[in-house]
Amino acid sequence: MLSSLVNPRSRHLLRWIFAPWVALCFACPSPTLGAGEAAIASPEPQATEIGLAVLRKGGNAVDAAVAVAFALAVTLPDAGNIGGGGFMMVHVDGEAEFLDYRERAPAAAFRDMYLDETGAVNTDASLTGHRAVGVPGTVAGLWAAHRRYGVLPWASLVEPAIALAEQGFVVPRALVDEIDYERERLRDAKAFIDSFGQVEAGQLLVQRSLAETLQRIAARGARGFYEGETAELIEAEMQRGGGLITREDLASYEVRWRSPLTFPWRGYEVVTAPLPSSGGLAIFQYLTMKEWRRDDFAGLAHNSPQYIHLKAEIEKRIFADRARFLGDADYVDVPMDALLDPARLKQRAATIDPVAISPTESVNAVREPIHTTHFSILDSDGNAVSNTYTLNTSFGSGVVVSGAGFLLNNEMDDFSAAPNQPNYYGVVGDEANAIAPGKRMLSSMSPTLLLRGDEIAMALGAMGGSTIFTTVYQLISNIVEFAMSGSQAQAATRVHHQLLPKNLITYSPTTPLAPATIQALERRGYRVEPHPYEFGNVQLIWRTEDGPLTAVSDPRFGGTSAVITLPGDQ
Repeated sequence: MLSSLVNPRSRHLLRWIFAPWVALCFACPSPTLGAGEAAIASPEPQATEIGLAVLRKGGNAVDAAVAVAFALAVTLPDAGNIGGGGFMMVHVDGEAEFLDYRERAPAAAFRDMYLDETGAVNTDASLTGHRAVGVPGTVAGLWAAHRRYGVLPWASLVEPAIALAEQGFVVPRALVDEIDYERERLRDAKAFIDSFGQVEAGQLLVQRSLAETLQRIAARGARGFYEGETAELIEAEMQRGGGLITREDLASYEVRWRSPLTFPWRGYEVVTAPLPSSGGLAIFQYLTMKEWRRDDFAGLAHNSPQYIHLKAEIEKRIFADRARFLGDADYVDVPMDALLDPARLKQRAATIDPVAISPTESVNAVREPIHTTHFSILDSDGNAVSNTYTLNTSFGSGVVVSGAGFLLNNEMDDFSAAPNQPNYYGVVGDEANAIAPGKRMLSSMSPTLLLRGDEIAMALGAMGGSTIFTTVYQLISNIVEFAMSGSQAQAATRVHHQLLPKNLITYSPTTPLAPATIQALERRGYRVEPHPYEFGNVQLIWRTEDGPLTAVSDPRFGGTSAVITLPGDQ
């Protein structure tokens, strides 16, 4: 049965797809075209409302992003966070910047820290508990974005989250399902069980310790997290559980402003994530190789067997490059010029067999996050934020900082613990992504913008570990190449292949492929299965060429989106 193949939260959310009030939020077309339009798409209704309120008060897209991110840290504790990290793509006053606030390995981290005496990887150690935690970057990232671009007072943007934590919010059934799904993995995380184990749907969840932490952040900015009482509480928690993070690690954390990866494609400028995200490179490689095989794709129906085969062939090559070459470019020499070289990609595309599955070995499969969350914001001046941040797996490491009330990430699992050893998402890596002190772990997060001339045409991103960038370029393709509306593009079945496991194609379990398509792919030698979890949770903003603006939340999940018209002086 389908219900046995997806996690409990996805089963619950499947029932939401047809709920009338969700349908109203699913696609919110603008009533008129004008400079006063603004839009938000986020994974949680209260966060969306908080962001809209900021825009109505005269805040810009970055102000709204700060408020939304802090709200999600309260209402979406499985992925929204202050104990994790992420990436923010910002487009303000016609200029794009990429803010890297990804977690870093603690100074005491070392290459083989997850290997036992036999050289085998202890996978539990990199996923659960104190040694799985990377130095958090979220608060530093939000602070840095606001200092550069924000117009409203910082404290005013944190205050709505403080109120949610102090006064509580009504727990949705989906959160309880997610807690139950992770209960076995986190059974020994006493603080997690104490904080969330008894939560019931419909009850009020009050988080007073978290409210106090947020109050320190509101009063002192990033220093309210990386110094003083909060930093002391984090260090004490690490010492209590054998973790590695110290106050020195926290005090020395720095964000990185980086140049986005940009390239022209079909009349748009695609603006996407650079390293340490693998996602932007993957999007570039996919769209470029697909152009080189344009004749093969011509006339193919969306998600037809031949279309999926060609897509999987391209993805084999993308994940092979990811495995072999990618890591934190501040620490390793990544041959980006070669990886972005159209001539090389033409050669790679030429090796695709249009009929048969390429042997995995022939694409250099040498060695190589689920509940991330994303939101997209467009303000009335045309400024945009596409932000993806995460704890890695749901509820991260399961470590709740005693006295501070927030969860810490398990991002150390995104390093390569050993060559050819798969991480939680089944992705393998090589030395480029090996653990080193201070290093950022490779990510798949892919906050992306599409520009039409000087204006934002699309803002989007996704959750789902290694499925993130495959989801993002499917949405882009659905809209641009197949002329789908934002709603149609979101609702379409998603398909994923990542090199390993060999010849495995998975699809979104709540919107399965047609049985005839599955059978045709199986006859070619593919294994075709529902993905182990529902992936995507895409938050999309899209303006068509003739003007209408839509904001569309993924119908598989419980997000909300809206387009509003603000007074002309906003």
